[in-house]
Amino acid sequence: MWKIVQKSLFIGLVLIGISAFSSLTAKIDVSEQQKLLAELNAGKIPQFKPDEQHPQASQLITAILVNYHYRKPLIDNAFSEQVFDAYLERLDANHNYLLKEDIAAFETHRLLLDNALRLGNVTPAYTIFNQFLIRWVERYQFALKSLEEPMDFTVEEDYDYDRTELSWASTTKELNEIWRKRVKNDFLNLTLAGKESSEVKDLLAKRYKASMRRMAQSDSQDVFWYFMNSVAQTVEPHTNYFSPRAAENFEIDMKLSLEGIGAVLQSEDVYTKIVRLVPKGPADKTGEVKADDQIIAVGQGEEPLVDVIGWRLDDVVDLIRGKAGTLVRLEVLPKNSGADATSKVVSITRDTVKLEEQSAKAEVIEVVRDGETIRFGVIDIPKFYIDFDAMYKGKPDYKSTTRDVRKLLKELEEEKVAGVIIDLRYNGGGALIEATQLTGLFIDKGPVVQERSYKNEISVRGDSDLGVAFDKPMAVLVNRSSASASEIFAAAIQDYGRGIILGEQTFGKGTVQVIKSLDQLESKGNSGMGQLKFTYSKFYRINGESTQHKGVIPDISFPSAFSGDDFGESSQDNALPWDTISPVDYVPVADVSKMFPVLKEAHKNRIATDKEFRYLVEDINEYLENSDTKSVSLNLKKRKDKRESREAKVLSRENKRRLEKGLEAIADIDDIDEEDDQPDPRLEETAEILQDFIQLLDGQKIAYVKQSETVDNLDH
Repeated sequence: MWKIVQKSLFIGLVLIGISAFSSLTAKIDVSEQQKLLAELNAGKIPQFKPDEQHPQASQLITAILVNYHYRKPLIDNAFSEQVFDAYLERLDANHNYLLKEDIAAFETHRLLLDNALRLGNVTPAYTIFNQFLIRWVERYQFALKSLEEPMDFTVEEDYDYDRTELSWASTTKELNEIWRKRVKNDFLNLTLAGKESSEVKDLLAKRYKASMRRMAQSDSQDVFWYFMNSVAQTVEPHTNYFSPRAAENFEIDMKLSLEGIGAVLQSEDVYTKIVRLVPKGPADKTGEVKADDQIIAVGQGEEPLVDVIGWRLDDVVDLIRGKAGTLVRLEVLPKNSGADATSKVVSITRDTVKLEEQSAKAEVIEVVRDGETIRFGVIDIPKFYIDFDAMYKGKPDYKSTTRDVRKLLKELEEEKVAGVIIDLRYNGGGALIEATQLTGLFIDKGPVVQERSYKNEISVRGDSDLGVAFDKPMAVLVNRSSASASEIFAAAIQDYGRGIILGEQTFGKGTVQVIKSLDQLESKGNSGMGQLKFTYSKFYRINGESTQHKGVIPDISFPSAFSGDDFGESSQDNALPWDTISPVDYVPVADVSKMFPVLKEAHKNRIATDKEFRYLVEDINEYLENSDTKSVSLNLKKRKDKRESREAKVLSRENKRRLEKGLEAIADIDDIDEEDDQPDPRLEETAEILQDFIQLLDGQKIAYVKQSETVDNLDH
């Protein structure tokens, strides 16, 4: 059917055929938007049906999953049942909307979805969604009526906010009682936040109306997305369907740039509000739009402005985005403007906007030992990114993680740091090529990761460049959210003994995904079918072990609030199993494990007297004690007492910190300056351990080793 391009494979965020994205921008039908809003205002609930491209798209997705997914799923009655349950859970995971009678009516589809997928019949998904939409609107209509009822907050009753393990309600009366408590809890939360009763009613009324409008503004593509992702994740949790709009956002996320005006937007009631501007972006440069301004109309070039009040946020975004160099006009209401405010029209020339917040960044932290100050570089890498399109076009300044980190390492060398900490906490992955190339900055040439495809073919990826960019001691800081490409890098550093791994056991995602554009496969003239990201292979450490489920176990572990069963690959339904393959030939640069007993003992002694680490352990223990709680009291006094106790604890800690800094105590947690740097005991302790490590090394260099000649044939 099609050929996978090996060089385009990567972990977590994966692209094949970059050019496929060029025509993915969603087209906005302004007249349809206006018609939908008129129907919503008239109280009409839309009912959806498949678009003409969806039957073929579902057949293509099914064929790819059966023939090219690593799991090779069997599409049968058992699979149909799993998809059926997954779709209902995706729509109503907390069992707040549908009734048992609805579920009973849907049961006719339970064993038929396998055949329907093969035939391209996705109508059952729309039948279920349309009924769900009716129930959604009914619930918020009930919520609005409930705001007019008196609420007694002295009554001893609880609200079950987590209903995932509870059954669907049998009757409307039972569901009304659930929602009576839900509305009461919403009211109580705002009351505890200091809002007056009239203000609470007004805020909740707006919130509930917005929820009704948001769901009613769904379209056929949304329904198809819900259903096909239920199918995809029944096969395996990292397999996903991307609608054309989602695919475009995915590319932006990968290359950290887009063409537009450089503004972060959000919905607020019926308006689209500017949350913030990207510094030095096109919108910021005009000086005429500010954060909290509201966009009420959008025009392309000199074309008439289109009113966007009440529109879906992503539809407004699609109107504002466009090719660099083109003109867009925004009609905005200035922030804090009154009811009689005058709007203004601002012309903005679109440009390429760099999303630098997710780029690698560096800082220097210090450790004091025996009166001596030791400086360490910290490089925070939020994700493994690369602009594949720019790279393939031969642009010399294309953006990538490795290029950015190489520059940062050079800057840190100029700062005379004694070592470096690579902070991969919350890094969920990215480009496989970046994981291998980043490893190459710290090791001489050698294998980095093995990969086994759905065909059971094993390949080795690695670094074939001689030399290193940084030869001083290093530590890698990870947590439970460090996944995929992060795990490849951490595992390689650990296997080579190039540095020490600190933190928590990582996520445990040991699979490789590729993306295929469905439009490239179609034969009937359809377009706008979206893309499928699916698991094509698994990766393995150079020692032969998979990181699937197991992740990377730190050399020294820090306290964690999460176990493998609660968070990580092992908590995912349908995850692929852990296994091993043969190790590849490689030579560690050092055996650092012999230092671990000394390092662990020093770490243990240090954190025993470190107040921030004690606070950390207290917070984790408190979280674990309450982690199984699935309900909350609706008694005002109980909730207020609990809140005040929590705030007193936060205030006490803050004043202890202020006392140590020679600052005056504060009387209220509202006086805490959020801009102040908050303690990061894990990072601080990582620096302390790295200094212990350096002292044990006693000047020994461990960045270089002569590798086997077999590495010369690495695929990189």
